[in-house]
Amino acid sequence: MIAIIDYGASNLSSVAKAVVKLGFQPLVTSSAKEVLAAQAVLLPGVGAAGDAVARLKARKLINAIRTVVTEGRPFFGICLGYQILFEKSEEGDVACLDLLPGKVVRFREGTLKIPHMGWNQVRQRIDHPLFEGIPDCSDFYFVHSYYPDVADRSLVAGETEYGINFCSLLVKGNLVASQFHPEKSGDVGLRMLRNFFAFAKIP
Repeated sequence: MIAIIDYGASNLSSVAKAVVKLGFQPLVTSSAKEVLAAQAVLLPGVGAAGDAVARLKARKLINAIRTVVTEGRPFFGICLGYQILFEKSEEGDVACLDLLPGKVVRFREGTLKIPHMGWNQVRQRIDHPLFEGIPDCSDFYFVHSYYPDVADRSLVAGETEYGINFCSLLVKGNLVASQFHPEKSGDVGLRMLRNFFAFAKIP
């Protein structure tokens, strides 16, 4: 079973539709018990870090997420669902889930348009099954004003340039997290999700 965590994120339906398009029947759930029973878990996200953490806490989902990640089960965090895995976020100076080393910071004002919105390249920094069939520097779709400053550079799987080089794809064991939206990234995004499910050994 593939569980998609429901905590009111606005891109929930697009993630579910992408998974269905790949031939799977995901369970969209706000039940910690169902999350813990899943073979793979997806955490989507759009919006503010503080709101996301508060909603997860209200639904008693934080401990379930921590258990899935710390036990090494397949987990994919998307956009805000990536950011809140870190120690804290500058967005409201919010304490996050502290599952990954580093903090989430805002793009600095200047010549950059904020939010970073639209298509941008992801440079592959490691050889990983996630990238099977995906050319290096393929374009993925982004919408964000904050990005993770990753403390452990060995976790960086993909980087994107937007004023600075930031970690747009992270891999730690069975944990995968992307700043871009694979569900909105056309064929390459669907391919990455398919590769994740193959990596997770979902039949």
